[in-house]
Amino acid sequence: MTYYKAKRAIAYLIILALMVLLASCGKSQERGTFTQINVACFPNITHAQALVLKEQGTLERAFGDDIKVNWITFNAGPSEIEALFAGEVDIGYIGPVPAVSGYIQSKGDLQIIAGASNGGSVLIAREDADIQSAADLAGKTVAIPQFGNTQHLSLLALLSANGLAPTTHGGSVSVVQSSNADIANLMDRKNIDAALVPEPWGSILELNNNGRVVLDYDRVDPNGIPSTAVVIVRKDFMNAYPEAVAEFINAHKEATVFVNENTMEALKIVNTQIAMITQQPIAENVLESSFRRLQITDEIHLTSVMDFAQTLMDEKMIEKLPDENLTDDSFIN
Repeated sequence: MTYYKAKRAIAYLIILALMVLLASCGKSQERGTFTQINVACFPNITHAQALVLKEQGTLERAFGDDIKVNWITFNAGPSEIEALFAGEVDIGYIGPVPAVSGYIQSKGDLQIIAGASNGGSVLIAREDADIQSAADLAGKTVAIPQFGNTQHLSLLALLSANGLAPTTHGGSVSVVQSSNADIANLMDRKNIDAALVPEPWGSILELNNNGRVVLDYDRVDPNGIPSTAVVIVRKDFMNAYPEAVAEFINAHKEATVFVNENTMEALKIVNTQIAMITQQPIAENVLESSFRRLQITDEIHLTSVMDFAQTLMDEKMIEKLPDENLTDDSFIN
């Protein structure tokens, strides 16, 4: 080998080594920015897997000491969506309605990647309100936890299926929003005739406030048992750290199996977490009644999600239906 050839070979090797080193440094730097995963949930039995994961420290063990798991609790879907938009939440549990709205508002920056629960909502009436069926809601006042949430959309679909409409749409049913905790007081004071609420509030109204179940969890939605909670993720986080998302979903699937196979133990765990977050545990009889109305799952109930999307569009709450990229079930399959 001539001197010049040897010199070029050495230079080539040096450049190659520098390229490998820079690539390695880039990967290390990129990975180094991922030191915390922000996980959202509600202190509610419909987010049972989240509360089990939180209590048992499953995610902390899965991600190890290098990545902190930061749990953030919310009381309403829109607040969680805002946090997702702001990058303050990476992945979390949420209702299908805010998930759909968030997908449309963000132009596809959020995605549903697993189911969490189905059912768990009931139509409860005051004992003396003379409401035997959904058709009897004509001229009545019905409470829901929040305008635009899952129960509100279920009520709108229910009214439409029975030839009724809210007063805001030229109908006779007065629909009011109130926090779940205050709905019981409204019913006691006879300010409302009925309420469509998620568990455990349905069981609380039934067992503690002389409420009567008009439509149980499997009949409250005219389209069948609806999706109640899903897992949603920021797509930029998922694209940057697919292994972390896969790790999370594996833990979610294991928690789903645990809740279904160890229901009584899971109930205690869920109640412990609810008490820690809200300072108010749920009575044992209410908790057991609530769980009987709930299906814990990791499968995405796509038909129900799209039914909600159609109602959202019919109500002009979104401008168009979401496309097929709304959901990605590759992590659960």
